[in-house]
Order: sequence, then structure tokens, then C-alpha cells
Amino acid sequence: MENIVLIGMPGSGKSTVGVLLAKALGYSFVDVDLIICKEAGKPLQKILDNEGLDYFLHLEGKIGAELKYDKTVIATGGSMVLSQNAMENLKKNGKVVFIDVDLDEIKRRVTNIKTRGIAFGKGETLDDVYRVRYPLYKKYADITVSLELSSIETTVDAIVEKLDLEKQN
Repeated sequence: MENIVLIGMPGSGKSTVGVLLAKALGYSFVDVDLIICKEAGKPLQKILDNEGLDYFLHLEGKIGAELKYDKTVIATGGSMVLSQNAMENLKKNGKVVFIDVDLDEIKRRVTNIKTRGIAFGKGETLDDVYRVRYPLYKKYADITVSLELSSIETTVDAIVEKLDLEKQN
């Protein structure tokens, strides 16, 4: 089977769900944010603070466009959908799963917006980021899993079930 690519807003649980989903499927797991940190030699927030948003988005897009894995759950950064080349590469050998969490819940979960390494411009808020990215998440998603305060395990089960249904069709 192909890769499973998780997309969604910062705080939607891509990394947490990804680890458990990989275990459930017997896949490897990769967190693109960690690849970015390793490539740059510093945490996400330091990249944004020192090199700026444009550099960060360029680096994230470049990494996403070059990723080559097999039977791997890939947790992307929340801004990966801003790179068309990256998303085309990820969709080539993968099913894209959008973890859809409503904005109020994202705001509840993301309390460290200034230090978490979220790619957004000066003066932008989580509302602005959500408004820009939400249509892109929907555009690239093969499968959408909506979260309404369900558990991580329930989310993993829902993804596995939807993947199984897709395989049967």
C-alpha cells in the first residue's frame, strides 16, 4: 500500500495521530517538521525568527517536493498545503488525509502561537491562517476525518476504516 499523508491545521493532532496510525498499519512514521529542523539545524520557531516566513515556506515546500517514502505515515507541517509542488509529490504515492478540527478547538489547543513554529505573517492570527488554508486542505484531501473532541484512538480507527473502504472500491 502507499503512504498516508496527514494534513491539517497546527494543533489538529497530525503528529500524535500519525504515530498511532503507523503502529496500527505496520507503517513507518515521518514528521516533516522534524526533517525541516534537522535540515536547518534549528527549531521551527528559530527558522521563522531568524530566516523569515518566505525562507521557511521555501524550505518546507522543497522538502515536501523531494520526499520519497513507501508504506509510511507522513505528518506534514500545517503550511505544507501552501506548496503545490510538495502536495503533488505527496499525492503521487499516497492517500492524503485531512484531519479537520474546527477553529475554536484549534484555538483551545494552540496556546503557544508565538513559540510553536507556526508559519504565519506579521499581524496574522489563527483565524487568518485557517481562512487561507482550509480550502487547500479540502482541495488536496482524498479522505477527511472530522474531529469533534473525539479521542486520538477514535480518530485513528476512523482513518483506518476510511482507508479500508477506499481499498474495497
